[in-house]
Amino acid sequence: MNINDVMNFLKQYDGDDITIMEVCGTHTASISENAIPSLISDKIHLISGPGCPVCVTVSDYVDRLIELALNGNVIVTFGDMIRVPGSRQALADIKAQGADIRMVYSPIQTIELAKAEPDRSFVFAAVGFETTTPIYALLLDEIIRQGIENIKLLTALKTMPNVIARMCESENTIDGFLAPGHVAVITGSEAFAPLAERYNLPFAVSGFEAEEILASIYALVKLRGTGKVINLYKSAVNEKKNEKASDIVNKYLEPYDASWRGLGVIKDSGMAIKSEYSRYDAGSRELVNDYSHKNGCSCKDIITGIKKPTDCPLYNTACTPESPKGACMVSNEGACFNYITNNRK
Repeated sequence: MNINDVMNFLKQYDGDDITIMEVCGTHTASISENAIPSLISDKIHLISGPGCPVCVTVSDYVDRLIELALNGNVIVTFGDMIRVPGSRQALADIKAQGADIRMVYSPIQTIELAKAEPDRSFVFAAVGFETTTPIYALLLDEIIRQGIENIKLLTALKTMPNVIARMCESENTIDGFLAPGHVAVITGSEAFAPLAERYNLPFAVSGFEAEEILASIYALVKLRGTGKVINLYKSAVNEKKNEKASDIVNKYLEPYDASWRGLGVIKDSGMAIKSEYSRYDAGSRELVNDYSHKNGCSCKDIITGIKKPTDCPLYNTACTPESPKGACMVSNEGACFNYITNNRK
């Protein structure tokens, strides 16, 4: 079936209502940028799940970064994390007051920064899913190999399977998942097979172009009610996991019970630095509390698909991309950011 046939089918679909959740921030962005909801039937509902790494990071993590910065450490991070609110402030606030917060495009840049100032302590903010976790493991590997003593990592590294299981058991009625393509490059499409079988739900591993997403939605509609994984991103995703990436991750990191914004602690849903390498950990395992809801933000319901961004009382009033109150409005992978910037309905 060609793409025109796919689009005609999806636009004219008049069967039972069907809800599909994407659990990848890049899919969230692409769906919005390409106005995909306007290309499909009103009976096919697309909702965003916990697929934006910044959005699912608890406020305790931001508070810890702020504490480290105020104690004289140099915080090294990607741009999005600088603006994510903690319980009271964001890194951007204390940067404006003189704290040393540095943005990089690659974690490996931290090594050169630390070498240039050996008398200062550097903390890299390592946030992400299976996609980026191997990069942080490689950073740790290089720090140890070079004997660098003035770098630590503060990690908030999450894994997908157990949080997807939580979504399957939530109050939402989800009929299928757009499986995260970037994650699947590392985990292989087989990572989603146990979930498909357990919950009798279809998973479509999808690329990120509009045609790829539409084809995946079509597949999920056709596969509704069947516990099957279909890989529609074969140019990048194999059935089996990436062994090389898995080996470097397992050398330095281990599963632990991670805390998610709006979801609490989920068993074995994160990766933390092993105890034998704890000297390189800036206190990651203790970060469990989340206070983001106290300002009236509905982020915890938005990242689980219970509410749309427009249901939040702060949306596009007190909370905007220029002045975000919640993490979902900060990242270009966040649902709220994409609703506003792309006028998604």
